[in-house]
Order: sequence, then C-alpha cells, then structure tokens
Amino acid sequence: MIIKINPLNPPPRLIKKVVDQLKKGALISYPTDTYYGIGCDIMNKKSISKIYLLKQRSKNKPFSFICSDLKNISHYAKVSNYAYKTMKRLLPGPYTFILEGSKLVPKIMLTKRKTAGIRVPASNICIALIKELGNPIISTSATKPDGTALNDPSLINDYFENQIKIVIDGGSTPGEPSSIISLIDDEPEILRSGLGDVSLFE
Repeated sequence: MIIKINPLNPPPRLIKKVVDQLKKGALISYPTDTYYGIGCDIMNKKSISKIYLLKQRSKNKPFSFICSDLKNISHYAKVSNYAYKTMKRLLPGPYTFILEGSKLVPKIMLTKRKTAGIRVPASNICIALIKELGNPIISTSATKPDGTALNDPSLINDYFENQIKIVIDGGSTPGEPSSIISLIDDEPEILRSGLGDVSLFE
C-alpha cells in the first residue's frame, strides 16, 4: 500500500496511520535525505529478522537506525562531549555516525564491538515517524539484492509486494548514500564519503 505524505509538512493523521503499523511489527519504506529506506521498529526483533531476510544480509552486519534528534541519540548511544559537538554541527543531515551503543539497543543491532550506526536525516517524515513511535527505526536503503537502488515508491511497492506493508510516497530523494563517520574513542574516521561534507574530518 502506498500512502502519499507531504514531505515538508507531514499530516499527523497519516504519520499515526504508519506508526500504528510499525507498532504491529510491519515493515515500511520511507523517504530520507539520501535514498528511500526500509525500516521497522528497532525494538521488534521479529521485524528486524524480516529485514535481514529481505535484504539477504548476514546478521553479523547490523543495520543503521534513525533517531529524531541529538537528545534521542543520547538514549541509544554513548555520546561524548566531542561527539555531541560534532553531531550538533552536522545534524540533521546525510551522515551516519558510528558510536558505541547503549544498553537500550537490542543486541541484534550492534556489532561485535558494541557499535551502532546512527542517523538523523534532514527529513520531516522520518523525524515525525520516530517522535510518534517513541523508538528509533531501522534504516537500510531500498535496494535489490544486487545493490540496485529502488528510488521510486511505486517500484518499491511492486518489487517487495507483500513484504512491505506501507510505502510512503514523499517525493523524490537524491539517490546517493550518506557519509559514514566513526566517532569511536573521539577519533573521527571517514568510513565512506557520501552526500555529507566530510572536510571537517580530513
């Protein structure tokens, strides 16, 4: 099912409709400031397992997740003063920060080193969903197993058919990946150079 939502001013009624499905364990697809993403409530292990199957991905490679703001991040990750100041300058935006996860994060979402990839996209739809849900949601790009990005709501809906309950049509997205920066031990390391400017870390 495709639901059209205004990306600048998402109507609370429609956001609630999507969140009701997330609470029931549904998978959804939604626009971000990079690609269309696929996600679920990070507190629902069954739904997370479904996304691993959908993406044909090893459980040794955890997915990133989206938070609504810096305060929200601080519940799910250990945020040093340095990390806080750095993220405050760049978020919301097309960045994924690697941080040490807190005890609130399900183990399935952490690497062996207990780290997690966290995003706050510049997307009103994403932020409204998380605020309404009360938990972060998984963020993985809507791609075929060969890596081809599906950056159109109707293509995503057709390709994943019954596996994704709701596809949010929030208009076009850039179709390029986020920059990934590790902030572990306050030593910034650029793991991938994407849409976000990484000159601050070079």
